[in-house]
Amino acid sequence: MAVFEYIGKSAGGKTVKGVMDVESVRALKAALRRDKVFLTEYKQTSAGKAGQSRVKAGKTQTAGSSDIDVAELLTRISPMDIAEMTRQLATLQKAGVPLVDSMSAIVEQTENSKLKRILSAVRTDLNEGTSFSQSLAKHPKVFTTTYTNMVRAGESSGNLDLVLQRLADFTEAQVRLRNKIVGAMTYPVIMMLISVLIVGAMMILVVPKITVMFEDLGADLPFITKALIFISGMLSTWWPLFIVAGVALSILFERWRASESGAVKWDTFLLKVPVLGDLVRKIAIARFARTLSTLLSSGVPLLSAMEIVENVVDNKVLSAVLGEARVAIREGDTISGPLKRSEEFPPMVVHMVAIGERTGELESMLKNVSESYENQVDTKVNALTSILEPIMIVGMGFVVAFLVAAILLPMMQLTSAVSG
Repeated sequence: MAVFEYIGKSAGGKTVKGVMDVESVRALKAALRRDKVFLTEYKQTSAGKAGQSRVKAGKTQTAGSSDIDVAELLTRISPMDIAEMTRQLATLQKAGVPLVDSMSAIVEQTENSKLKRILSAVRTDLNEGTSFSQSLAKHPKVFTTTYTNMVRAGESSGNLDLVLQRLADFTEAQVRLRNKIVGAMTYPVIMMLISVLIVGAMMILVVPKITVMFEDLGADLPFITKALIFISGMLSTWWPLFIVAGVALSILFERWRASESGAVKWDTFLLKVPVLGDLVRKIAIARFARTLSTLLSSGVPLLSAMEIVENVVDNKVLSAVLGEARVAIREGDTISGPLKRSEEFPPMVVHMVAIGERTGELESMLKNVSESYENQVDTKVNALTSILEPIMIVGMGFVVAFLVAAILLPMMQLTSAVSG
């Protein structure tokens, strides 16, 4: 079976797009003919790969030609797309629908073209006898290690529908947490950018016209006005250099942060920053607890789950602690011991993990920890946003006061001199 992306015309002249896995181009045309669709363009493709040839109006075009599908380039697969697909698949599996038939139903109703192509490839692998987890593992950019390991555990235990349900809940919880943070920080960031653009435009376009008048008069200007003239002159003359320097510094910073030593130093710094460090730690702990709880409840072995969780926290310092805990567990130690010795995890987290290990209720304890810290993150983000808004207003007030004072003071001096 091959996967084809196609474009055709319906009997009413409407453009029809889709993905279909059939044996050949002839089978594709026959299938579309039954649906009264005339094939105008098709491309045989493999999910996640580019470079296959496209046939359009009888002419073959290879990848890299001028015929670029802009919509395809702009299409992305969001975590919510994965969560929705997973929940639908869980429902079908719970109803007893065979996995291949379930995937066929999911492919038909998926609107995202990239996800449709990937799911079609997964369905083809299933038809060829590949396991579901192995089929998903071929697309690591879409299905994470956490996802594939949970599916593998579900296949082994025979509880795939339950695992898929937990995966959908887990993915939606992660998206909600991220959306809370992004949504709360969007307004302050937009206001900051607008403020910087307005002030920059005034310093480059407006202030020079006013300061020329002061310079022509030859009067002794106040220090604040001289400072404004200097800053305005620098910005209006060298603004391209400032932009280039800013971009270059950003690239260098990202390269440094991507290095092993740079990542450790940056993550260590983030954890020590007042207010922000506490928020970063809480987000990492919420991810750690939620992910480990979901993995363990889905039947993933503890050592494998700890290895996955190391990469989920997205902080090198905390990831190193979890790596030490994994080594300690292999040697017969508990999870709570290394967490406590590191002093990077709050005492409450260590205490609840220890209780969960003693009582055999580690999954439920971790779930309680994740819910508690997700609520704390929500509260902390809202409080941080409420603090940022007045700080930005005060900061803009200082900038406006500086501009007004720098312009009005020499005018007042000139008025006083003329009156005298």
